[in-house]
Amino acid sequence: MKEQRVKKAAAFILIGAALCLGLFRTWGDAPQELSYEEFWEMAERGEIRSAAIGDGDAWRVVTKDGFAAVTPNPRALDGKERLLKLGIEVTEEGTALPAALLLAVALLGAALLFRGRSGAPGLQKYAAVDAEKAVPQVTFADVITSPETLRSMQDLVGFLRTPGDYERLGARRPKGVMLYGPPGTGKTLLARALAGEAKAPFFAMSGADFVQVYVGVGASRVRELFKKARKAGGGVIFIDEIDAIGKKRDNGNDEREQTLNALLTEMSGFTGADQIMVVAATNRVDTLDAALLREGRFDRRIEVGLPDAEQRLGILKVHARKKPLEAGVSLEDLAKQTAMFSGAQLEALLNEAAIRAARRGAGRIGPGDVEAAFCAVAVGDESPRRLSDEEKRVTAWHEAGHAVVTRYLLPGSRMARLTVIPSSRGAAGYLMSIQPDRLLHSRKELIAMIAQALGGRAAEEALLGKENVTTGAAGDLKRAKEIAAAMAEDWDMGESGDAKRSAKIIFEEGFAAARQCLAEHRGQLARLADRLQEKETLREQEIMEILEP
Repeated sequence: MKEQRVKKAAAFILIGAALCLGLFRTWGDAPQELSYEEFWEMAERGEIRSAAIGDGDAWRVVTKDGFAAVTPNPRALDGKERLLKLGIEVTEEGTALPAALLLAVALLGAALLFRGRSGAPGLQKYAAVDAEKAVPQVTFADVITSPETLRSMQDLVGFLRTPGDYERLGARRPKGVMLYGPPGTGKTLLARALAGEAKAPFFAMSGADFVQVYVGVGASRVRELFKKARKAGGGVIFIDEIDAIGKKRDNGNDEREQTLNALLTEMSGFTGADQIMVVAATNRVDTLDAALLREGRFDRRIEVGLPDAEQRLGILKVHARKKPLEAGVSLEDLAKQTAMFSGAQLEALLNEAAIRAARRGAGRIGPGDVEAAFCAVAVGDESPRRLSDEEKRVTAWHEAGHAVVTRYLLPGSRMARLTVIPSSRGAAGYLMSIQPDRLLHSRKELIAMIAQALGGRAAEEALLGKENVTTGAAGDLKRAKEIAAAMAEDWDMGESGDAKRSAKIIFEEGFAAARQCLAEHRGQLARLADRLQEKETLREQEIMEILEP
């Protein structure tokens, strides 16, 4: 009887809480509405504390001052990535539930409380997996990636479609495949294409979907996901962002560790007869637990890197199919200018160009739209704020310093744009430098890259003296230190056994190279800075005319 009374009390509390929440959602003060442009401007200025994003029509955000607001959901591919890079706390949520539905959920929960023992049925429902399971229509013909990556993926198709060909020779089919590489390079698309080529069911979930508040729920979801795949006769199980559950274990999160153990157990338990292949994706393979990567688990690793110029052209052509372009828009030139862009960034670039063309009422996307979109994706939109005369003078010398060092120490790089107009991401000005696609870099070239990053600070020293340099070089200093640290720690290019000391010596070597270059070309530096102050923005031809009169 006592247990029944406890269950009744819990049910009434659940129903009351749902009703109160529904009334609160109905009668509460409406949050402030922000336009999409206003939201990103505030985000770039560091005025946004957190954002709750999902599949609904709006994002819920909280400002640094504690005010709640909503902004339209653009459903852009790189929205979450942009927010995280700006240091904004991001949570994911589903579509908001109306009060009536909340009440229905509460009644269902009460019924489960009365029927279940110790809450077990409720936990089972909570752990239900809603994973995609149809055979995708995407194939490798829809994917543009490196030949090496594509060849590795095609081998996996053979394991799924004709396993006997491999088994006759004693080859062991990989149970797990780890796709790793930078964000936006198409890892999810490759996994879907694998299932499409093999004509196998595709079960896709994110690692974050397994991590729940209650211990044991994630492990239950793992077991249910594999059960669904076995029931379907096999297929491809895809786990995106596997680092959410697969990071190196530190005994600090019982739920995550139980979920990871369940995944490892399931992978160890299925045999070739199950015809299941698990594909996972991560941006940081070095953070994963060693147990995930050992033989018999995710022992096949495939790198999905950033596209080269030819692949970028192919990606641009795919995304430009339904976008009317003016004759002056050259996708070939754009592919050459977008070194280090991911496929997602290229899609975002063309989408931004289309938005700008529509905003000005044009029937086609013009070169100006593409250039403005390129700048917006690479460095941010132009800010309405303008510099004072003194700020403009210092910034002109700073950016001209970058340009002079680039021209004389990295002559293979192009300089598409030089400006002292502030960007929405907080930069007072910038040099848009386009480096050639290369797989290997020499020590001399890396020192030149450090000098390029420090060219602005060196120019400020030349103009103002060391005691009057500004805070404008913060990002440059960070970039230079990262290169120096990698040279010392990863590539053994230092001269000291102490990696930190070697990094400092390398940093100073690059700084000295920047100072020497500017001293040798002081006349060009001054002329370029003066012209930049006058015109505010210079294109490649104007820059080269000043540096090579």
